[in-house]
Amino acid sequence: MLKIIIPTILLLPTITFCKPKQLWPTTLIHSFGITLMSLQLSKPSMELMIFSNHYLGVDRISTPLLILSCWLTPLMILASQNHLISEPVSRKRIFMTTIIFLQISLILAFSTTELIMFFIAFETTLIPTLVIITRWGNQMERLNAGTYFLFYTLMGSLPLLVALSYMQTQNGTLSTYMMQLNQPTMTTSWAHSMWWFALLIAFMVKMPLYGLHLWLPKAHVEAPIAGSMILAAVLLKLGGYGIIRIMMTLNPLSKTLSYPFMAMALWGVIMTSSICLRQTDLKSLIAYSSVSHMGLVIAATLTQTQWSYTGAITLMIAHGLTSSMLFCLANTNYERTHSRMLLLTQNMQLLLPLMGLWWLLASLTNMALPPTINLMGELTIITSLFNWSNITILMTGLGTLITATYTLYMLIMTQWGETPSYMKMIPPTHTREHLLMTLHILPMILLMMKPELIWGNFY
Repeated sequence: MLKIIIPTILLLPTITFCKPKQLWPTTLIHSFGITLMSLQLSKPSMELMIFSNHYLGVDRISTPLLILSCWLTPLMILASQNHLISEPVSRKRIFMTTIIFLQISLILAFSTTELIMFFIAFETTLIPTLVIITRWGNQMERLNAGTYFLFYTLMGSLPLLVALSYMQTQNGTLSTYMMQLNQPTMTTSWAHSMWWFALLIAFMVKMPLYGLHLWLPKAHVEAPIAGSMILAAVLLKLGGYGIIRIMMTLNPLSKTLSYPFMAMALWGVIMTSSICLRQTDLKSLIAYSSVSHMGLVIAATLTQTQWSYTGAITLMIAHGLTSSMLFCLANTNYERTHSRMLLLTQNMQLLLPLMGLWWLLASLTNMALPPTINLMGELTIITSLFNWSNITILMTGLGTLITATYTLYMLIMTQWGETPSYMKMIPPTHTREHLLMTLHILPMILLMMKPELIWGNFY
């Protein structure tokens, strides 16, 4: 673990003292080096948990998410080059420092074995993300979006802190591995239900659960490309990871408490997918599709079976790469047309033919076409939900159908149609953009060959 954390911390002085002309290549090479070192964690091990010390350790659940956050850091830096091209060097340094602070807090969140340290790292991710949205966003509404993002997450996290403090007084420890040895001390009472509700609500806001999701489209639409990528790919997954950790550590959740969350999650899959069909804003459409996919993950984690946990982790990784790629594609359109409207970016396939291929591949993975890992995740979740209750097949099936519809709608609106006259003279694509798309699609193709790397240790 330390071989990832220490080089990441050392990136901060590297960015500060690096010569201006060497800033981008040095940071990129260094962060890619950290990513390659993190891949060592994915090799099969006989141990359930790889510890660095008493407080840091990774297992088969946190490793895929940790590698994903390390993988995305150089991609965020790569995607932001055009966005920051006119900024002075000092601001470029601040931007990169903010991204590295965010990566450090994510590494700590995914590798800690203490719940209170997880809570601190979970909250620390708020600050760099808020800075990225409010300082480098495109429109004036970014301040409003930042306020929504901050207060939704803080209000949800307060009950979690109270619940963790109560657990500390009850058990004398907040170590996830010590707590599994303790006998449950609380009975199935109203207080116990409220305590579970407090533990889950912060993660439900972060995921986000339908009904608590209003901060997400605002934050995504107003954030710069790096903010959108990290929000969609990793920060939403912190919620899912937190739910899985809490569920596995404590005594099982009562059925009566899981039903309302389950109903909202499955209803949210249909509702947010339907909202996507009416969107005119490209980034908003991709943001709502994230809420839809995360609804499936919430439903899976609440059923608490081996199959559902495996499906949840697989879908989180698959969705992280897919949604990040879609935001990058939306950004290439935005940089050329300076508009996110679907109606104003038609027939891009004629002007940028290779980008049309990336759009097609990203859309097919978003639809969960066989043999992508998105399909493996969705199919496992749908099967485990059907096993839990037969009626869920109606909601999950309808959600999958609408997902395919809005993804095709997005692809057709951006790639085909009549070319507007003002788009005849747009600049061509750059090698940097094609490299960015390749680095998104490559892990998805490789994981199709060996998907057990992201299944968790449930088998």
